[in-house]
Amino acid sequence: MHYLIGDLQGCCDAFDRLLDVTGFSPSRDHLHVLGDLVNRGPASLATLQRLQGLGNAASCLLGNHDLHLLAVAEGVRPLHKSDTLRQVLMSPQRDAWLDWLRQRCRLADTAHGWLLVHAGVVPQWDAAQTLALADEVHALLAGPDLPGFLRVMYGNEPARWHDSLAGAERWRFVINTLTRIRFCAADGTLDFKTKDGADAAPPGLMPWFEVPGRRTAGQPIAFGHWSTLGLRNQPDLLALDTGCVWGSALTAVRVDGGRREVFQVACEQAQAPG
Repeated sequence: MHYLIGDLQGCCDAFDRLLDVTGFSPSRDHLHVLGDLVNRGPASLATLQRLQGLGNAASCLLGNHDLHLLAVAEGVRPLHKSDTLRQVLMSPQRDAWLDWLRQRCRLADTAHGWLLVHAGVVPQWDAAQTLALADEVHALLAGPDLPGFLRVMYGNEPARWHDSLAGAERWRFVINTLTRIRFCAADGTLDFKTKDGADAAPPGLMPWFEVPGRRTAGQPIAFGHWSTLGLRNQPDLLALDTGCVWGSALTAVRVDGGRREVFQVACEQAQAPG
């Protein structure tokens, strides 16, 4: 059985309870976590330990918070007041955890016909191009010059995709799309100012999955990242960040065999300091 699960963000207790509710067995089942494994929740290190302990029974994507951990560890970004990454950063196995994130966690994946991303895709990309671009950037994240890549990763420009984009601009756009997108314009221009639900779209913008004519239309896509969107369970769309870290629920969906089941547990532990 294959399960997709939304943003964990260091909520390890809820994760364990969700695995119990699903009856998950590493010898039989496979778990696909849609990014943001760490940060804001109380147990980022324990969450990584739990995921690694599942071995090949778990596949994980990188989310924006996971990339932030890598950037902080390399001295490219400072710790924010709300970050809960110190246990990972101070762990004697710190380098091993960072290498595990870089080597084992991808930026896009597939499972039983579903395209898996952390945040979304722009209308110009189809599934094949999304996976190819994700692999292109992942090779840089897993490569020898991680600090150099991270230094050019941040920023909101360019805001629109062109096939001619190259170098840092190309990589930055791919990262921003796969790990940060919520709203965009009909031509795919990205917007990062609005973080509210789908009904809060500013004039001229819409949720990325509602853009008319997007090339992934009809391709089942599962994503997290957008806690204010809540659970979306549509035939070809699964939004699975249901705000566990904010005291709401952690969600998993079984997607194999033509049978879809939704599992949720309440997350009593909201965001913790430091």
